[in-house]
Amino acid sequence: MLRRLNEKERFTPFLLLGPALLLMLLIVAYPLFQALRLSLFDASLLRPDRARFVGLTNYLNVLRDPLFLRSLLNSAIWVVGCVTLQFTIGMLGALLLNREFPGRGLVRGLSLIPWATSGVLVSLMWTWMLDGNYGVINDILVRLGLISQYRPWLALPISLGGVIAANVWQGAPFFAVMLLAAMQSVPQELYEAARIDGAGRFQQFRSVTIPLIMPTIVITTMLRIVWTANYMDLVFVMTGGGPGNASIILPVLSYITAYKKLKVGEATAMAVLQAILLIITLFVYLRLVNRKGEGGLSLYEV
Repeated sequence: MLRRLNEKERFTPFLLLGPALLLMLLIVAYPLFQALRLSLFDASLLRPDRARFVGLTNYLNVLRDPLFLRSLLNSAIWVVGCVTLQFTIGMLGALLLNREFPGRGLVRGLSLIPWATSGVLVSLMWTWMLDGNYGVINDILVRLGLISQYRPWLALPISLGGVIAANVWQGAPFFAVMLLAAMQSVPQELYEAARIDGAGRFQQFRSVTIPLIMPTIVITTMLRIVWTANYMDLVFVMTGGGPGNASIILPVLSYITAYKKLKVGEATAMAVLQAILLIITLFVYLRLVNRKGEGGLSLYEV
């Protein structure tokens, strides 16, 4: 009797996880398989019923395309620039919001507004702010004496910088809120012990706060890398990849290839290559973080 009960208990976890695993297979595995299959065919939206198997030809065509290499470089600048600035500003914001001051709860709530705003609305706001005729950013820079005349920032070769600024404004609150939640979970006794041992505020931050919130830093950074790498709303609405492909990134190029050039096979190959590069990036990032964690720091090491 006990043996029968043990056998039933052994299969209980699989029965409970079965529906969720089946749903994951339908939502993730099947589209992934279809994308890999489609990338091996010469498929076009003009003739969807005449897809022809071409093997790795789509991948070779993509890798030989100078525009793909340009978009790859822009994507690297886009991800590194956005995530680095978002983390830096988010960390500073978390440190400020972690202090006691009147109206702190209201400020915390208001800080989430940029993150909760839709990408298209953020794009329109920043397009108007960066406008070369009546943009408020131009007005501020002229008043400060940093520029002598209004400039069409989104029509210049550095247009990607304006889009990065918009994404940083939208994404920094995510880091701030997540890091703030992690900071508030750090026991105050550790800070008191650090102060007794003579540690200053920077030493406390470096040797107490950072190690204890490191899991949150790793997870939030990974999420932002993935989200930013696949985020095309801002670039598509603000610049469309221009001027002259100066701000083209991989998701935008894949969209243009699929829905404007109607080359679905090549567009899918781009998406697959982007996924592979993203997986490699995350793997290297985790290895570097783990290696740094294994090196370790003594609690109040200067």
